[in-house]
Amino acid sequence: MSVLVDLPVMAASADAPLTVKLMQPADRARWDAFVRACPEATFFHLSGWQRVIEQSFNLKTWFYYVEQAGQIVGVLPLAEIKSRLFGHALGAMQFCVYGGVAATVDAARPLLDGAAQQLARTLGVGHLEYRNMVAAHPGDAAWHTKELYVTFRKAISGDDEENLNAIPRKQRAMVRKGIKLGLIGEVDDNVDRMFEAYASSVHRLGTPVFPKKYFAMLQQEFGQECEVRVITQNGALVAAVLSFYWRDEVVPYYGGGMPLARDVAGNDFMYWNLMQAAAARGARLFDFGRSKLGTGAYDFKKNWGFTAQHLPYEYKLINATALPDNNPLNPKYALFIKMWKKLPLPLANLIGPHIVRNLG
Repeated sequence: MSVLVDLPVMAASADAPLTVKLMQPADRARWDAFVRACPEATFFHLSGWQRVIEQSFNLKTWFYYVEQAGQIVGVLPLAEIKSRLFGHALGAMQFCVYGGVAATVDAARPLLDGAAQQLARTLGVGHLEYRNMVAAHPGDAAWHTKELYVTFRKAISGDDEENLNAIPRKQRAMVRKGIKLGLIGEVDDNVDRMFEAYASSVHRLGTPVFPKKYFAMLQQEFGQECEVRVITQNGALVAAVLSFYWRDEVVPYYGGGMPLARDVAGNDFMYWNLMQAAAARGARLFDFGRSKLGTGAYDFKKNWGFTAQHLPYEYKLINATALPDNNPLNPKYALFIKMWKKLPLPLANLIGPHIVRNLG
């Protein structure tokens, strides 16, 4: 397969030449050092995602970077999915809500774009996708966006009372209900209870579950930056959430509740408990994460007083003639979702990981 590796290209200025390379194991430390220092990079640009995605889902990835005078000045992690049901695509890391080019030198961006587009043509994919929080190609007719995803991000303080009072009254009442019913939160050093709550939750929604080893690898790979928080009532599992800590942000990423959660405001209490713990840990921004317009998750986050921020995901059609539409709101998946909900949970947990690897 032909890829751009060690291809020198002169910068537009008189600076040292820029070179596009593929990350090797020896490059991981300096890749991560760049990501942590680059303002527009996200947690999902970290090198650890390569190992997690490749080993959890057996997907192929390419982690491109641009080097100048021995220093990394731009990165672009990519993954390929190939499925008869969901199509053939190359793009931002699978299962990562943010991703695309992150660079500190403007001249690095077209080089990374060029590497990605060359790879996309070589692979023969339908489309190339970036998931930047800010559009990387505004006004460029070759790149398409669509109104589907938003994110919810809000500043929090170090004062619990201030954060609680910032929650709208009706939602705050749900939090207080969980408190009165004796819910407690604790941190687990494994993903067992978290997986049980998450699997139960997504099954009720008619969505295939991720493999348990994926969550375990996230916890192993990212260490203290990955927290598993479990909510219980008198020892009974109520809900759980796996969150990422990044800079001064907390990102609740995978959450779910048992059937009991609805009766005891388990999910409401869970996110409040996480907000408390995150504030105490020094987090000052609560990233409630991505949601699709017109979904219950979207409404739930708005009820917390968070403002939706459009995510301008960008798509460049390579061999496809239309933008992808792989989401549960697509009517063609309605029958699948209905049937999936009826599967026994153990069977859904067995089959789900073989399907979900091609979603994202």
